[in-house]
Amino acid sequence: AASSVAAKTCSMLAHFWREIQGFNDWENLVEPLHPLLRQEIIRYGELVTACYKAFDLDPVSKRFLNCKYGKNSMMREVGLQDSGYQVTKYIYATPDININIPIQNVASSSSSCSRWIGYVAVSSDESVKRLGRRDVVVSFRGTVTNPEWIANFMSSLTPARLDPNNPRPDVKVESGFLSLYTSDESDKFGLGSCREQLLSEVSRLLNKYKGEELSITLAGHSMGRPRVGNSGFKARCDELGVKVLRIVNINDPITKLPGVLLNENFRVLELGGRFEFPWSCSCYAHVGVELVLDFFNVQNPSCVHDLESYINLLKSPKINQQDHAREFMLSRAQNFKMMPWKNAAGNMASLVQSLRT
Repeated sequence: AASSVAAKTCSMLAHFWREIQGFNDWENLVEPLHPLLRQEIIRYGELVTACYKAFDLDPVSKRFLNCKYGKNSMMREVGLQDSGYQVTKYIYATPDININIPIQNVASSSSSCSRWIGYVAVSSDESVKRLGRRDVVVSFRGTVTNPEWIANFMSSLTPARLDPNNPRPDVKVESGFLSLYTSDESDKFGLGSCREQLLSEVSRLLNKYKGEELSITLAGHSMGRPRVGNSGFKARCDELGVKVLRIVNINDPITKLPGVLLNENFRVLELGGRFEFPWSCSCYAHVGVELVLDFFNVQNPSCVHDLESYINLLKSPKINQQDHAREFMLSRAQNFKMMPWKNAAGNMASLVQSLRT
């Protein structure tokens, strides 16, 4: 019976994948959460978890701040040998930050060397039958190192100017995220920027599988999942047809940064007409559709931000979410030191204090 249900689900995905990928902005799929969409969110979440499991945080290791494994073995090493994807390229980012802030238990390197942040993978021929198309996945981990945290706190908006032929100064993004995305060390290590690496590899794969039905899926956690740009950036994403689904725990403080105060809610005043405030271009705006989860509100922000908590709670839809979350997250808190991404939020307070002083 279980195998027949699985086969039916696979068949549904092959015919329904465009809607699951947001072709209709997930209309009637989020509330209530469609089981097929739930399944796909979990699947992509596990592909992101692979980034954390494979990231080497041992300062005495030769692979420190890089992936522990080679591209051909990474999926197997992190327990995703049956994922149906083959890693084709590793992606590195260079925080353009030269500030040394000592924080206990955080992987730190004051130099601005590139750090492994994720990978590009493509679905196998066998998976194409199940997915209904060839899927190119770009998977990013969240914030871990000191320079990355500092970049995250660079919350001023700056023109993205990613298209030299169409600068669009009204399209603004957070300066820290832009730095991580566009800084490079080609003069030292021959590495282009994160942007250049991605464009090159995705273009290569699109050319290789030209003529096939293709999807490009970006999956990530923490860094870059909250508000990242202004209303001009949101409008540009809409123009390009970019579909974004944000899975947010309402008790997770990190999903509210940046733009806690200056956001889409303080941009326009509706009072007998529409008045747009002069500072509207400096307000952050969310992009896409939001799927809201309500985890147990623990005091430790690291637990409510934990990616595996998100995934496991989505796997248990029939269990009372509040009670299950309480039990699950308490157990996670007790074993949190074992998690490779434990520093992602646990040292946030000490970092803020260091920046102040």
